[in-house]
Amino acid sequence: MNIFERYLSLWVALAMIAGILLGSTAPGLVDLVARAEVASVNLVVAVLIWAMVYPMMIGVNPNSLRDVARQLKGLAITLVVNWLIKPFTMAALGVLFFEVVFAPFLQPADAQQYIAGLILLGAAPCTAMVFVWSQLTKGDESYTLLQVSVNDLIMVVAFAPIVAFLLGVTDIVVPWSTLVLSAVLFVLLPLLAGLWTRSRLGDEARIDAFLARIKPLSVIGLIATVVILFGLQGQVILDRPVVIAMIAVPILIQSYGIFFLAYGAAYALRVPHRIAAPCALIGTSNFFELAVAVAISLFGLHSGAALATVVGVLVEVPVMLTLVAFANRTRARFATGDTS
Repeated sequence: MNIFERYLSLWVALAMIAGILLGSTAPGLVDLVARAEVASVNLVVAVLIWAMVYPMMIGVNPNSLRDVARQLKGLAITLVVNWLIKPFTMAALGVLFFEVVFAPFLQPADAQQYIAGLILLGAAPCTAMVFVWSQLTKGDESYTLLQVSVNDLIMVVAFAPIVAFLLGVTDIVVPWSTLVLSAVLFVLLPLLAGLWTRSRLGDEARIDAFLARIKPLSVIGLIATVVILFGLQGQVILDRPVVIAMIAVPILIQSYGIFFLAYGAAYALRVPHRIAAPCALIGTSNFFELAVAVAISLFGLHSGAALATVVGVLVEVPVMLTLVAFANRTRARFATGDTS
């Protein structure tokens, strides 16, 4: 591993601190970055995520997609966890902590807002960053693409009904602009660029050599993304640290619980690690652009629901890095062959 990968957790921790300092000392610069936004997708962050996703897309071999479709266990685990378990456990944890554990310290109206934000996070599995986590665990590129694509298709029809049911409202409007823009920026364009790069490079040896050269740039992109995300919310973190910590508790429990549920199921079903790791990570990570967009449209920009979705953004990278490290340490325990 290069120096960026070997000490990635340290660089991310420093990036979080740098982001908070940037947000408090250079608010004008942060505001400029914040205004570069379309359909709740920050374009500066989008470019960095695109740069992180692009190397993995180079590894997508079109010839292997037919074989990928026959390996259904990992996909089944992902779909069951993401759509039949995760939204409901997130809602249950939200109710437990904000109507019971933290209730004495909060206004009831604020507590309901935080629960709503958590529900929005739980109903939106990741579209973009899962490619990064899959790459860090040496996940199967083609299978990760399949998992993300199927989840995105299900999200189109399942997100609104699940959220409406859990929130008890009927006027959920799916932000199609956010869904479409995210799919184009984080899946379609990197995939096309990756396929074009593969065709230009030709053989696998040249592809591997090219990936080795650009891999550090992907990690640098992750660190820069953390700086920006924490910079955008630096003042909120400093102003409301106790509330941020309260919201983070159920998110942390949900994230680790969902990962180990999916990862354990993959182990029990003898799913190969290159499929098991991304299959577990995709449910743990969240589509925060979608969650933030819906929270703002339903409850307002400065609502507790919007704040809760933002906390999900802040918690995600540190949590996912610990899970990536765990997945890498347990690789040898998993099956190595192809299973269906």
